[in-house]
Amino acid sequence: MSSFPLITAHTGSMGYPDHSFESLQASLALGIDIYEDDIRITRDGIPVLAHDDGIELGDGRQGSLEKLSLNEVHAMSLTPFPTLQEMLVHIRKAGNIMNLDIKTDRALEPVSALIEQMNMKEHVFLSGCAYDTALKAGKYAPEIRRLLNVNLQHLERLNYADAIIQMCEEAKHADCFGLNLPFQVVREQLIDIVKSNGLDIYVWTVMDVEDMRTLAGWGVDSITTRNPLKLTTLREEMKRAEEKQVEPKAKL
Repeated sequence: MSSFPLITAHTGSMGYPDHSFESLQASLALGIDIYEDDIRITRDGIPVLAHDDGIELGDGRQGSLEKLSLNEVHAMSLTPFPTLQEMLVHIRKAGNIMNLDIKTDRALEPVSALIEQMNMKEHVFLSGCAYDTALKAGKYAPEIRRLLNVNLQHLERLNYADAIIQMCEEAKHADCFGLNLPFQVVREQLIDIVKSNGLDIYVWTVMDVEDMRTLAGWGVDSITTRNPLKLTTLREEMKRAEEKQVEPKAKL
């Protein structure tokens, strides 16, 4: 079939808790291409899966991941925080790719070191990188591919085409392989501009199947969703429809 967008499962996939092995396993079972999760860092430099720095402690107080060691987090937190290394073991075994959504610049150097140690640069890429973070990633993690999280303010001060051109220029200057942007701001016009600049288009987070169908038809490179079942079902539906169109007509 014609190229279907890569299917990226957002953490918390299929109703399972965010940052959980259950979410990952449910996603892999559906045949996804990429798994996305958020990355933060503990005081002792261990990358963990977490969206926010603040965590709830067992005694009712609020704690900070960046101010606690991994052992302290495990001992004091009400919520488990898997390490990135633990998750990557599963990713490598499955032969998949992981989208590392960087939530703090402090994670860049330890993440780079971990990926180098595990020899997994072909199995990961970075997102969550605004322009300044993308530049820093080029310093701390030069061999790891990265997406540019676009600056949506460009859309407020420039006309649509000029805003997309500006995003592309920033992505290329920061040596990013593509743009990462909310699907709501994507128009068909964006596809032509971004592709003419040699960049990929990754969109998030799409839950409605008709939005998925539209974006796939436009030719985006990846769609992120918390319901990858909808996307895998759509992929099979579009594959069958395409095969039906090319079937030779039966002889009369």
